[in-house]
Amino acid sequence: MKFYSLGAAEEVTGSKHVLEIDGASYLVDCGAFQGSRAEADRKNRTLGIEPDRIESVILTHGHLDHCGLLPLLTRKGYRGNIFATPATRDIANLIMMDSAHIQARDAAYLRSQARKKGEKFTWEPLYTEKDAIQATNQFLGVSYNRPVNIGDGVNLEFYDAGHILGSAMAFITVKKNGRETRILCTGDLGRRGKPIIRDPDTTPPPDYLVLESTYGDRRHDDKDDAVAKLAKVAARMVEQRGKILIPSFAIERTQELVYYFHLLVDDGIIPEVPIYVDSPMATNATTIFQVHPECYDDEIHAAFIKHHKNPFGFNSLNFTTSVDDSKALNNIKGPLIIISADGMCEAGRIQHHLIHNIEDPRTTILIVGYMAENTLGRRIRDRAEEVKIHGLWFKRRAAVEELNAFSAHADYTEALAWLKTIDTSRLKRIFLVHGEPRAQAAFKKYLGEHGFPQTEIVRYGQNYELD
Repeated sequence: MKFYSLGAAEEVTGSKHVLEIDGASYLVDCGAFQGSRAEADRKNRTLGIEPDRIESVILTHGHLDHCGLLPLLTRKGYRGNIFATPATRDIANLIMMDSAHIQARDAAYLRSQARKKGEKFTWEPLYTEKDAIQATNQFLGVSYNRPVNIGDGVNLEFYDAGHILGSAMAFITVKKNGRETRILCTGDLGRRGKPIIRDPDTTPPPDYLVLESTYGDRRHDDKDDAVAKLAKVAARMVEQRGKILIPSFAIERTQELVYYFHLLVDDGIIPEVPIYVDSPMATNATTIFQVHPECYDDEIHAAFIKHHKNPFGFNSLNFTTSVDDSKALNNIKGPLIIISADGMCEAGRIQHHLIHNIEDPRTTILIVGYMAENTLGRRIRDRAEEVKIHGLWFKRRAAVEELNAFSAHADYTEALAWLKTIDTSRLKRIFLVHGEPRAQAAFKKYLGEHGFPQTEIVRYGQNYELD
C-alpha cells in the first residue's frame, strides 16, 4: 500500500492524489491546475495515471482545482464510480459544465483570431460539455457518516470538512490480511464559526493523515474585525460614490459575502446600496445552496431561514445573467457593489469590470480569498502599479483591500486546533499537500513544535509506503 500525488504537491491547485492498494488505484480528487495559461494548459493535459488503473474516484468537494479534470478522465476512458456528497455532485456538475463552456468559447475566439491573421489554429479544449455530462453521470452521492464499500476491502466514509457546501474529508479504511489501516484525506479543511455551513467534523483516529497546507504560514483576521473593516470599506464607497469590485469564488464566498452585507444593512451599520452578483455560476450556485439545507449550520437556520424568505438574498441584491446586463453595470454610477467570478481574476466577467474601473481611484478592489502565484488576482493583491488584462496594460489607481477572515481554508493555528480534536494515538505520519513551499515548510516546523514531528511535505510523483 502506497500513497503518491500527481497534483497540488508543493503547489496549491490541481489536486490529484493516489492511494494504491494491491495494484488497484483510488484517486482522491482530479482537479485542474490554475496559474499562467500556458503552464496550466500544459499541466492539465497530463493526468499522470492511466484511467484503466483506477478502481474508484473520491471527490472531496466541487471547486475547479479539485474536480476540474474529471471530464478529461472520463474522456480518456474512465467508466468507474465517482463518490461525492450530494451537494458536491451538484456543485461539481455546475463547475465542470462552466469550464467546458469557457473552453469552447475560448477555442472559438482563438480560432477566429487565427483566421484573421492567416495563422494555423491548433489549440483544442481539454474536454467538451458532453464529457462533463458523462462525468456527472458517473457520480454516486454518499451522505456524511454513511460508510460505503468502494473496492475490495476498502471502505469510504465522508465527514464534513467545513470548507464549502458539501465539502468532505475522506476517511478510507483498508482491511487486508487481517490488518486495518485508516487514511484520512482532509481535502480542503475549513474553519470553525463560518456562516451557512457547519464546522469541520471530528473523525475517528487515523493512521495516516493527508492534510492541506494552503495557509501554513499565515493567520486569518478575526471575523469581527473583518466585518468592521468591510463596513468601513462600504462606508468609504458610499461617501465617494464609488464602487467595490469583489473577485469572488462563485461557490460559498459569494453567498457568505451576501450574508454579511445583509447583516450590516439589517443592523443599520451601512445604508442599503445596490449589490450585483454578476456571475451566472454564482446565481446557479445560490440555487444549489437553497436545495441543500442538510449542510447548514444552526446559525443560518436560526438567524436567516426563520427571518427571511430567501436566506441568500434581500431587496438590494440583483443577479445578472446576460452579457448585456453585465456590460450595463459599467455604466451605472456608484455607490455600487459588484461581486463577480473568477475568484483569481483569470477569466470571466470580473476582468471586464477591472478594465473599466481599475484606473478609477474611487474604486476599491476587495480581495477575499486565496490568490495563486502567477494569477492576475495575485498581482492585484500585491498592489502592482500596472496590470495586463486582455493584452492591454492598465494603471492601478483603484485601492486594494484584503480581508483574510473570509477565507474558507483553515490557517495553521486553526488546522492544529482541529487536529487536536481527534484522537491521534494511532497517527504514524502526516502528509502535507496543497500548499506553496514556503507555507509548507513553516507549517511542518509548527506542527513539529506542537507534538507532530512525523510530518512530511509530499513531492510530486514520489511514492510513500504505508506500513
